[in-house]
Amino acid sequence: MAMSPEPSDRPGDPCPEETHGGRPPAGQDSGGRGTGGAARPADRAAAEVVGARGPLSVGQGGPVAATAASATVGLGMPGSGPPPGGPFDAHHPPDAALIGDCVHCGFCLPTCPTYVLWGEEMDSPRGRIDLMKGALEGDAFDASSVRHLDQCLGCMACVTACPSGVQYDKLIEATRAQLERRVERPRAERLLRDAVFAVFPYPRRLRALRGPLRAYQTAGLGRLLARSGLLDRLPGPLRAMESLAPKLGRTRPLPPHVPARGARRATVGLLTGCVQGAFFPDVNAATARVLAAEGCEVVVPRGQGCCGALSAHAGREPEALGFAKRVIETFEGARGGAGVDAVVVNAAGCGSHLKEYAHLLRDEPGWPERAAALATKVRDITELLDELGPVAERHPLPVAVAYQDACHLAHAQQVRDQPRRLLRGVPGVEVRELAEAEICCGSAGTYNLLHPEPAAELGARKARAVLATGADLMVTANPGCWMQVATTLAGMGERMPVAHTVQVLDASIRGVPVERVLARALDGPGTALPPARPAGARPPRGGAPG
Repeated sequence: MAMSPEPSDRPGDPCPEETHGGRPPAGQDSGGRGTGGAARPADRAAAEVVGARGPLSVGQGGPVAATAASATVGLGMPGSGPPPGGPFDAHHPPDAALIGDCVHCGFCLPTCPTYVLWGEEMDSPRGRIDLMKGALEGDAFDASSVRHLDQCLGCMACVTACPSGVQYDKLIEATRAQLERRVERPRAERLLRDAVFAVFPYPRRLRALRGPLRAYQTAGLGRLLARSGLLDRLPGPLRAMESLAPKLGRTRPLPPHVPARGARRATVGLLTGCVQGAFFPDVNAATARVLAAEGCEVVVPRGQGCCGALSAHAGREPEALGFAKRVIETFEGARGGAGVDAVVVNAAGCGSHLKEYAHLLRDEPGWPERAAALATKVRDITELLDELGPVAERHPLPVAVAYQDACHLAHAQQVRDQPRRLLRGVPGVEVRELAEAEICCGSAGTYNLLHPEPAAELGARKARAVLATGADLMVTANPGCWMQVATTLAGMGERMPVAHTVQVLDASIRGVPVERVLARALDGPGTALPPARPAGARPPRGGAPG
């Protein structure tokens, strides 16, 4: 479907100077380079409405990102052919009624990461919705159409910004399932995706990788590869995988049952996750301790599998359905079939997906009611703790915290105030807000592996925003965000302590000295490994040089 952002007479369509289809946008020359950063009027108005700091502060009207040229000529989906028999099949194409909710107002533009990077209309939510609409009307996909859809991070910032309530999350997920079934990807792209999804949604396979990966880290092979120049010769996705791997330490499995301390207030099941369980077991351990301290009996079902979030967000629907059914069965069988009051999740992407199980399994005979029953019990750890209210004593923890909103917590689940209230409830904690808080860090599930160049640019924006707060510690609620920002900071020579919200609460409840908290958040398990430090790089914040 060869679509370009040409102006038209339809209401709400951008005027020529607002796109790359007419004369260059204000502030750019004919090559798209910044000439002084004049803001586009429509974008300025949209930014003011949604509370963004303005087009200039989110990258609009000034120089576009370095990947802008490649993003429009082949990044992501080079050589893809059109699907036979039309772009969409009859199985759950994007809902025309939901598409019709979009009035092309542009309020989404200042919050869309790819539009912020490139200023390209077709790489904005309303541009992608136009592509979906055209496909429903029979237009054929071409490589450019697929590329624009593929380059969406699925961060859902547009859902928060949209005054019309457009359900872009459901639209992009339905479209990606269609692409996965209907589009023949280039061989290299297929192999990469197959490799990613053969490993990451399987906790046992991830745990099996821990031994070789820990040996690789202990032997310093990464530094050796970097000095030899071999690392730079690897394809971008492989370099991204190597750099994102967190430091590994020894792990101890959680017991299947953790009793409540004091009077029992609730019985909860804990989803241990795939990446969270394999690479960030300290977060799961802290989650269980905090829940127990707050009067929760914690059940940790054995044999947990993937929740299916990565697969669903990538359009791998049959895989996602199988994973979801297994999770439902696992928690239905908890406590000998007695079930739990709540299913607690400490990874934002997993939590948002579990809450959508009823929609995912809507056509599966015998499953919609079971899916809805589980979905209503799902709580992010900060949601549940905020609902219960504190009973465990908080000891002082004098530390300035830069809180980074995970997209699938803030946008997909609308959980923003709860983690901040919990952090501010710790004596001595000062919460500092980030500029561009609505812009994704670039992790986005598997995005930083499949699209490493724009992910790196977004990671650098987020890392600079974190550094600008002057905080001692970055706190987030998702393992992907943790790895993305921590690795970017390390690559900038600015290693910084990073922790999950629940780890801060755990340290306060247990009375851990702040020096130990910062040291472990800098050099303990799950932290970013120091790269071969460039000459003149500053020592890391919050601890000894790495």
